[in-house]
Amino acid sequence: MPTSPPGMPRGDQRWSTFLKNHAKGILACDFFVAVTATFRMLYVFVVIEHRRRRLAHVNVTAHPSADWTLQQLREVIGEDGNHKHLIHDRDRIFSKHLDDSIKALGLEVLRSPVASPKANSICERVIGTIRRECLDWVIPMSEAHLRAILKEWTAHYNRGRCHSMLGPGVPDPPQETVAIPKLESRHRLAVGALVLAKSVLGGLHHGYSLVTAPAGG
Repeated sequence: MPTSPPGMPRGDQRWSTFLKNHAKGILACDFFVAVTATFRMLYVFVVIEHRRRRLAHVNVTAHPSADWTLQQLREVIGEDGNHKHLIHDRDRIFSKHLDDSIKALGLEVLRSPVASPKANSICERVIGTIRRECLDWVIPMSEAHLRAILKEWTAHYNRGRCHSMLGPGVPDPPQETVAIPKLESRHRLAVGALVLAKSVLGGLHHGYSLVTAPAGG
């Protein structure tokens, strides 16, 4: 590929610059494999939003196909019209028919270069997170069980797991905020405030939130 002379700026955007500039409208997707207790191989399809690091869609199938994948993407894209770009790799499942259908929905399809997982790094990273924080610790018994596990973990990921990139924050902040007494110290809770712990996947993880103590408690 042609290169710019030393000291001369590029005439286009680098890939990392493009991702930062268009993060608000980018979706990225990919597959990974999970194995059940009976050694059945299942395929997990993941779609993530770049800007908020929100897992927009997770589903499981034993027989992935272009038509099945297209239907999963339609469910995500149909939620709103804010998405402008879709990143995926060059797997054969992402057929020309699939790409043409996505383009008809108003999205530009960006295929990552061959053998370049870093070009889809955010999606690759969340797949690693799913393995390290979830599937490395539980063994799914069936397709339905795996789907239930991922559904509970995805809710925790989007609403309870802090992300340093977000400030730290969570991809899906609560719609309704509860009035919590102002903290008088960084190391002590204010009078009338309690920490509520919610168990995730039988105690594998916990989500924490501040709530007001009940009157007279």
